[in-house]
Amino acid sequence: MTETDSTADITALSYEQAREELVAVVAQLEAGGASLEQSLALWERGEALAARCEAWLEGARERLDAARNRAGRGDTEDPPVS
Repeated sequence: MTETDSTADITALSYEQAREELVAVVAQLEAGGASLEQSLALWERGEALAARCEAWLEGARERLDAARNRAGRGDTEDPPVS
């Protein structure tokens, strides 16, 4: 499995799936016992999973900001109710 193959499937993961797998990767690294090559592969996967989680969180922030902006404009642009 190449680096591209090992990280390509990450883009299909939900935030929760990526976070769970990241926790598992960290636990494996902390447990030790893996070869240098295995540890590097785990580290790379962990980095890709962390980036996926960050992308999900950034997207959520943007959606919240957009919703707040729409709500704020609605409060000031709506005509008074008669």
